[in-house]
Amino acid sequence: MVRVDKAELLFAAQSETGESPVWDEAGQSLWWTDIPGRKIHRLDPQSGRHESFDMPGRAGCFALRRGGGLIIAMEHGFSFFDPEAGLLEEIAEPEAGLSKHRFNDGRCDREGRFLAGSMNLTRDAASAKLWRVDRDRTVAEVMDDSTIANGLAFDISGRTMYWVDGGRRQIFRFDYSEEGAATNRRVFQDDGTAPGRPDGGAVDAEGCYWSGRWMGGCVARFTPDGRLDRLIEVPASRVTMCAFGGADYRTLFITTAHEGMSAEERAAEPHAGDIFAIELDVAGLPEPLFEG
Repeated sequence: MVRVDKAELLFAAQSETGESPVWDEAGQSLWWTDIPGRKIHRLDPQSGRHESFDMPGRAGCFALRRGGGLIIAMEHGFSFFDPEAGLLEEIAEPEAGLSKHRFNDGRCDREGRFLAGSMNLTRDAASAKLWRVDRDRTVAEVMDDSTIANGLAFDISGRTMYWVDGGRRQIFRFDYSEEGAATNRRVFQDDGTAPGRPDGGAVDAEGCYWSGRWMGGCVARFTPDGRLDRLIEVPASRVTMCAFGGADYRTLFITTAHEGMSAEERAAEPHAGDIFAIELDVAGLPEPLFEG
């Protein structure tokens, strides 16, 4: 039997497309990006203090750095960002000149390297790729043949990688080496048992994969064998991604979007674009920091 629970409104963010939630353990705060809104946000859930930082482009995803600040995948390249000083330092632009592309989903692996995938905005070809920024700041291609790179997550050991191709609407699983290579691609989940289609993902301490469901109004939890065993319902259809956090990592934070909705749809879903949360009986894993 599939267990069903409901998330509650945490913060009225009204992000056009809220994405890439990341829990900051040191600061006990939640970060996320509004991609088309060109802002990165930070929220202290306890005090309610909220800050936003303007970006010069569409920041698809980011990770916290060991030395402070963020590493961001924005538009066609990677940058470091110091939010306190407001400084942005470009690292590399591996997809320069690809006007139909922008960076989308990503996170750090267990070795502290940052991975981010791009998307083809026109969806007319599987031309998007997954890139890796190593600790020495060099950039390498990890994967190609995708339309919308999404759902990146790593299991507890770090040797299994999950990745979604939004064009195919499938969740894939790969062997992931200590050196950062992804091999042995196989389908993990595509049986349609969960509503909507897979977007961003996360892995919990029991090794289960949590999938944000775009147009599904929920987050779905899949066991390591690909079986749906839990749904977290959200009062917004465009669920984008989830992240574990809080003092004990038992809070699931959920981002949503209202991008592309009509006035009538917005009226029917007034909380689309807001941040939701639920306390769980299972913990998540601390998010690795970028070590470069």
